[in-house]
Amino acid sequence: MTVESLALESHIFNAHVSEPKPFAKAGSGITFDVETTTGTHERVIDAITGAAVGSLGWGDKDVPKMFQNALEKHTYSFPANIINEEAEKLSKFYIDNSPEGVFCSALWTCSGSESNENAMKIVRQYQKERGKPRKIKVITRECSYHGFTIGSMSMGNNIISDQFIEFQNSDIFLKMPRCFPYKDMKEGETEDQYAARLLDVLEKMILDNDPETVSCVCVETLPGSSIGTAPPPKSYLKGLRDLCNKYDIVFMLDEVMCGTGRSNPNSGLNCWENFLDPEDGPDIQTVGKTLGSGYVTIAGVLVGPKIMKSYMSGSGYIIGAQTYHTHGLNCSVALQIQEKIKSLELTKNIWEKGNSLGAKLTDALIDEDIVGDVRGIGGFWTIEFVKDKSTKTNFSPDLKVATRFGQIALKHGLSVMALTCSSSKRGESWDIAMFAPSYIITDDDVDEMVARTLKSVKTLSKELIVEGSF
Repeated sequence: MTVESLALESHIFNAHVSEPKPFAKAGSGITFDVETTTGTHERVIDAITGAAVGSLGWGDKDVPKMFQNALEKHTYSFPANIINEEAEKLSKFYIDNSPEGVFCSALWTCSGSESNENAMKIVRQYQKERGKPRKIKVITRECSYHGFTIGSMSMGNNIISDQFIEFQNSDIFLKMPRCFPYKDMKEGETEDQYAARLLDVLEKMILDNDPETVSCVCVETLPGSSIGTAPPPKSYLKGLRDLCNKYDIVFMLDEVMCGTGRSNPNSGLNCWENFLDPEDGPDIQTVGKTLGSGYVTIAGVLVGPKIMKSYMSGSGYIIGAQTYHTHGLNCSVALQIQEKIKSLELTKNIWEKGNSLGAKLTDALIDEDIVGDVRGIGGFWTIEFVKDKSTKTNFSPDLKVATRFGQIALKHGLSVMALTCSSSKRGESWDIAMFAPSYIITDDDVDEMVARTLKSVKTLSKELIVEGSF
């Protein structure tokens, strides 16, 4: 077949290029219209906001004016030469709305992948600035996701990064065990004992590799598409912080999916505040997603005083800059979005309504045999599907349980992120469906999401029973 003879249903090179895809049309609030492959239109509840991106929802009436304000103030300046006031204001907003003293500077990028790439470069230069060039190794976790660029895939360990293993440097990017209590806690083991076991493995890894060669430990505070919103034991992140302090290692948190107000208990921005006191906060942190609520492509790197001090007392110069770093329009719109969220106390709303969603999903699905776990914090939740609840045995990936659930849910007017996750090292896979609604949700919205989820689960369960897969 020649290129000229291809009759494409879609000209977008993404995901399943051989299959027609529905189109997302205009939306309002927590709903949007989907134009199906047959040409019909359906109104759908957006329970995932794309990839946990949305905070203000669809068609926010104030956003057009935000863009107009931004366009009137700034077009473009290259950040290596001249910074813009909007980037400065956004940086100050994030720093001021985080616990005092944790962050002192910020870099604004266009994606979470890009932020994690830049964070690694910042940490590498930091070690050189303070005369520690041998500190180059980065320890992340099995079953983690930090992005889709080469460096960020090297940080990660998942079904996507496995496909590009040839590009990755396993001598520099080391993998400690995942933190997955539902799967990996032993019978009779407490959460603190489980955390201690993981921390013992990490400390041995640091010692085996020589602490003078280990630069950074980085984890997702609340993992998203890697394993599905599994909260760590309360003592786990503090243990990581302590080991980093003990061996002079940078402590980095990836909050691209879970942060910027999605899962904060104090009406603030950072998910780690569920687990850490301010004095134990990260040295560097990546953020994104809800920062611009999907209206602009923006993410960021937050830099702590320890790292900043070495730059200031060293060369005082950041090596390299990218074209759209600290982009004026993106920063201006994101700042206005964050200011609106704060004025309406929407981070408090998503914390309360999100936890209500998690509790109601748990109650509604407790008797569903194919649901093994419901887990999450605040506005970020996951259902895990299992073949056997007692053994936590998952379905064969050939059954495509997650994909089927996502399709069924869409037919019932509910958009979720349905994924089959995997661990090549462990030789296992598991099916999940994630929820990350906009911060504007109401109690009625929560009830409707739960009702449609239950209906979708029952439909999938019947299909699996009929075909003899369950």
